[in-house]
Amino acid sequence: MLPWVPVDQVHHTRHAETYGAHVPAINRLVLEGVDRVQATAMDGGGYFIGVKANPPECAYGTAIRFNGWCMGYPARGTSFCSGSSYAAFLEALDAYNRDHPLWLDGVQVEALRTQEMDGGRREDKVKFWGWWNADGPGCYYALCTYTSAGERVAPGKALAGDFMNIDWKSGLGHSVVFLGWESHDGVKGVRFWSSQVSTNGYGDLWAPFDRISSVVIVRFSRPEALKSLDPGKDMKTPKVAGDQLLP
Repeated sequence: MLPWVPVDQVHHTRHAETYGAHVPAINRLVLEGVDRVQATAMDGGGYFIGVKANPPECAYGTAIRFNGWCMGYPARGTSFCSGSSYAAFLEALDAYNRDHPLWLDGVQVEALRTQEMDGGRREDKVKFWGWWNADGPGCYYALCTYTSAGERVAPGKALAGDFMNIDWKSGLGHSVVFLGWESHDGVKGVRFWSSQVSTNGYGDLWAPFDRISSVVIVRFSRPEALKSLDPGKDMKTPKVAGDQLLP
């Protein structure tokens, strides 16, 4: 595990309490969603990714619902990074919908599922989850390109509860919920919640800027735009330049 995250701060359900005081209402719903997801696996729940695994990989390790509809039945208790950020998104969306009904139809709700109706894997770039889970800045693709339910924000304006896609200098990527910029021993870095090997699945992690190539940060700001969600929208993978973080 990377340093500067005390053991008692890795797996906890205090995200809304700790980070949610001065953020937009929907960002707080995202942080509350993080807490609900984390509560299902206080040891992290395990990290696993395997496209051809049997039983199949699971985006998140527990059944999550939107307006009573199950968004996917997990065959494992494990999760992976884009699945964890998506679980927080679904929890926020469901909470918002209870007070502000969106009246999505069945076709639109089906587009939010992480599985096909037969339980099979929903492939990348197929419907809403398929774009969230696509290589690259999936949160941006799903919230800003496939729909207009979100907006990109500059790193200097990021708030806890925003979604962030990280490009590591190693060439890999990570999908996370942003918690804040933190410096430790003079080293600038970012704290986030996601699912990763080093936290045994769900948990908080801190990473220094010098490991990061670029980031794309998106705020879920216009849930009402999902009322116009077109599951059949024809999209090509857009080229999106990331923002640099200066050490």
